[in-house]
Amino acid sequence: MRLSIAPSLFRCSVLVAELADEAVAYAHRVSLRKPDCYFTAVRELGTFLDEHLPTVGCEPAEARLAGMKIDLIEALFCWEADLRRRHGLRSAEPYRKAAAVLALIDMGAERDPNVPETLRRRAAGPPTYKRHPNAVLDEYSNGERLALQEAARADVRALEKRLTRGQHLLRSGADPRREGWHDLANLVWAAKHRLLTTTDLLEHLPMNSSSWSQPIKDVIEANPPGRERGVYACLKAINRLLFPSEQDLQPFRVLLLLGMADCTPEELLDLRMANLEFSDAGVRVRQTKLRANRIRADFHPDLPGSKASTGDVADLDGDTGSEVYLAVGRWDVGGLLRRLMEVTWQARESFDSEDVLFLAVEAGRPRTTMRARVATWTEDHNGFSAWISSHRNDDGTPAMAISQPHYARRLRKTVKTARVAALGGTLTDVAADDHHIEVFRHHYAHGTTALTLAGRSINRAQERVFHTITTKPMLLDTQAEHRLAEPEVAEAAGMTVEHAAAMRAGEYDMGLTHCRDPYDSPFTPGGKPCHVAPAMCMICRNAVVFISQLPRLLLLAAHIERMRDALDPIRWTAIWGTQATALAEVFAECSAQQLHDAHEAIGDQGLRLDLPLGMRTEYDR
Repeated sequence: MRLSIAPSLFRCSVLVAELADEAVAYAHRVSLRKPDCYFTAVRELGTFLDEHLPTVGCEPAEARLAGMKIDLIEALFCWEADLRRRHGLRSAEPYRKAAAVLALIDMGAERDPNVPETLRRRAAGPPTYKRHPNAVLDEYSNGERLALQEAARADVRALEKRLTRGQHLLRSGADPRREGWHDLANLVWAAKHRLLTTTDLLEHLPMNSSSWSQPIKDVIEANPPGRERGVYACLKAINRLLFPSEQDLQPFRVLLLLGMADCTPEELLDLRMANLEFSDAGVRVRQTKLRANRIRADFHPDLPGSKASTGDVADLDGDTGSEVYLAVGRWDVGGLLRRLMEVTWQARESFDSEDVLFLAVEAGRPRTTMRARVATWTEDHNGFSAWISSHRNDDGTPAMAISQPHYARRLRKTVKTARVAALGGTLTDVAADDHHIEVFRHHYAHGTTALTLAGRSINRAQERVFHTITTKPMLLDTQAEHRLAEPEVAEAAGMTVEHAAAMRAGEYDMGLTHCRDPYDSPFTPGGKPCHVAPAMCMICRNAVVFISQLPRLLLLAAHIERMRDALDPIRWTAIWGTQATALAEVFAECSAQQLHDAHEAIGDQGLRLDLPLGMRTEYDR
């Protein structure tokens, strides 16, 4: 895209030139897809200032970033008000254009130390009027994702089949300047060597296209229906046998965005051959996001379950019956990139574009020949929506029912959310590590999958609360302890009669509490004896407390309170807070008399707290 600004057309030419220079530098620095918004904003500002400044007694020629004669801040406010009046209250144009100009002024202020501080602060701030909030893009449904995937795969197979036929014709072709222009294979040879132009076709083919050879007419009829006629249609059809167009590369874009969850559409478009490193295990892709000033390398392994796609063998040479088409490839990221390189290598070789990955061949200007360019999919006839609309049933109805709007950004959101939902992830997984909080809040937090995961998060939080309630130690008073010999009571306590008898005999005494099953600890892998007793007994689901053990628990509670004075609050809460809460809950179930008797027993029996040495050295420092 070529854009230009002529500052000499404006009375405030110095200011327009300064902003135009910043726009050009910024467009090159971050590889803007559509830099026209910055140039349009500069033109509109220049036009406004030419008319506005004389009305306030100022000379437009004196306007400049580092100047002090004109109050640019006030002029910018007036311009924003004029934009809002002309575009309406619900338009996003005032915000977009004002933000563009403020960004250019901010960049100019970084280069020029003479820019006034007040103007610097204004440029660093937001536009005066907020933009009208747009509807949040939702992800495609799973059915839509599968439909897009199948359509893209079918298009890749068709492209590979077409290019294979072109290779077959190329091998049998010769220079048409010697062998004639009526043979289709010779025309393909001329296209490969960039000798085929509409001028040559007009000179050597009959004026009436109905008199052309049947193979040439068949190739033209196989083209997608369009407005092209005559030699121009012939030029495009023959080049399509060798080179992919932008629309032909759209399926690769769709499949790669569905396969690379951490790759944005602009990062994918910026990929070059040097960014790909293939190995026996997969492909390493180095992605550059210029707007974020970030370079990230991701490795995509070859998936064992990614089966090769084998197409039908096509008889492309009716005379000899040669089988020349075998579409074989993988559908994982590495396989898709290899297939993309395979369908574009002919274009890279013919048009000397060795480093371009998404290289498309389209009609040049003037339309007498073809030229190669990086696919951008910015025009209506080759965009994502046009590709979806190109798939039709035999009766002319759309082959895919894809919800609007047809944005490639929704593809990335779809694959990220689908993967997280399938793995039972969280909202954090949706945002991943490549989104800032504000980006996630504006673009992901309102999607269908995000709302579903939010509901799951609430359910998980409730389950944790319920789990906490049901895993505190079980307190059995003296009467319940004696009744453990009854099968019903023992079963209600989660034990057998034999196990309860052994517990009463002290066989499962862990130092502070009894344990229902030392081999089923939540802190130890299954089948292994618990190695964290008695440190974690108070927060274990297997703990059983008899009234006779209350003195030990009171001693532990006193020890924890002493640790409150020895440790800082954050560390004490992390180490002892949960156990202190569990002890308080147990004591709340005891009567005042039981606690009084336990305190008396400590003094009468001279009891002391016996903690393992490791527990003291680990926690008491």
